[in-house]
Amino acid sequence: MPIFTSYDGTALWYDLSGAGRPLVALAGGPGADARYLGDLGGLPADRTVIRLHARATGRSAVPDGRAGCSFTEQWRDVEALRAHLGLDAIDLLGHSAGALTAQRYAAELPARVRRLALVTPVGRSAREPQDAELAAIRASRSAEPWYPDAAAADRELRAGGDAAELSARITPFFWGRWDERARAEAFDPELVPARPWIREAFYAGAGEPEPVGVPVLVVAGALDGVIGTVPARLVAECHPDSRLEVLAGAGHRPWVDRPEEFRALLAGFLDGPEAVSADR
Repeated sequence: MPIFTSYDGTALWYDLSGAGRPLVALAGGPGADARYLGDLGGLPADRTVIRLHARATGRSAVPDGRAGCSFTEQWRDVEALRAHLGLDAIDLLGHSAGALTAQRYAAELPARVRRLALVTPVGRSAREPQDAELAAIRASRSAEPWYPDAAAADRELRAGGDAAELSARITPFFWGRWDERARAEAFDPELVPARPWIREAFYAGAGEPEPVGVPVLVVAGALDGVIGTVPARLVAECHPDSRLEVLAGAGHRPWVDRPEEFRALLAGFLDGPEAVSADR
């Protein structure tokens, strides 16, 4: 059974797909079930995607206190997983909010990270000024049939309307293609954050990630109507050995919108040589 005990006794779950060199993947949300990551667009068969269910999310246990749910502390769970798997070093991927945890782990234990992929990361902090870019991205979708309702919901939300109802109506802005698959994933009740307090707990230790001395791939979606590309650009500027890729036609989950391009990009990066830095 894919369960291990973390540093404070909390039982955490992980699941796997594929076979071969492991890639540890951290989900966003914060608090979303890690199963939404799937196989990340269909990575080659010689890769094993290990999806960690963060504490208090998915199938993992809820700890006694909430302090450990901050991204500034959850890197310890990644290290406990690495030790449990018996790996000397890992390739690590963080999506959205999970990119904050991934960067903290790489900053704390650079010798344990071979390569770091940050996919549509939320950036150096929980919030960043990006309203102008987001407005432009959303306006670029004006010809799509769902746009009038989503735009109206966006205006109501900004005016202080009911967040739960209106957030569901603006969901199409998050995707590069609002098709049947996107709708099924977006509204799957088993995969959305289940605990309303998890967001506040996750960002309780918000701050700027430190530059890391490992190779970093930063991926943004050109049609990401959640956060735009500004956070990804800031993240890429933060790390000295980084590469920024903005995928045309992709939203906040580029492996769903542009699976072939995303798969080739990620596989090519992960197959690169290991970097040697002063921290190793």
